[in-house]
Amino acid sequence: MTARFQRITPFLWFNDNAEDAVGFYVSVFRNSRIGQVTHYTKESSNASGQTEGSVMTIAFELDGQPFTAINGGPHFRFNEAVSFVINCETQDEIDYYWNKLTEGGDPKSQVCGWLKDKYGLSWQVTPADLGDLMRNPATTAAVMKEVLKMKKIDLATLRRAAAA
Repeated sequence: MTARFQRITPFLWFNDNAEDAVGFYVSVFRNSRIGQVTHYTKESSNASGQTEGSVMTIAFELDGQPFTAINGGPHFRFNEAVSFVINCETQDEIDYYWNKLTEGGDPKSQVCGWLKDKYGLSWQVTPADLGDLMRNPATTAAVMKEVLKMKKIDLATLRRAAAA
């Protein structure tokens, strides 16, 4: 029997700071770890323009979710078309992830629970029950009206809007 493998793994392209980014992300999320690290060989260095012996890829997990990071050079940048959602049970969790991930990030990108971290990666720090709060058509507009006013999500405000 073949061992179970992760079929889909997000692959994050960094210029030359994948080690810093991965170290930061692993420090933010519990149940996280750094796995295999590969380095540029002479051949891959010649093909990519990266320094021979420097870190090429880093396998890592954030709260059990596998990722891979690459130091691939300045060819590609993150944008808001892709983001990672962090579902939070409590306001304390929302505050924790928001405060950690906004540190050094772009304040202009902070809207409706979305943020861009100091590496340019986009995140959504949201209540796990946001779908439930917006499920009732009679209160969806009130909840959305509140979300649109927020940078960091205020869970109590959304729950009051849903209960109205």
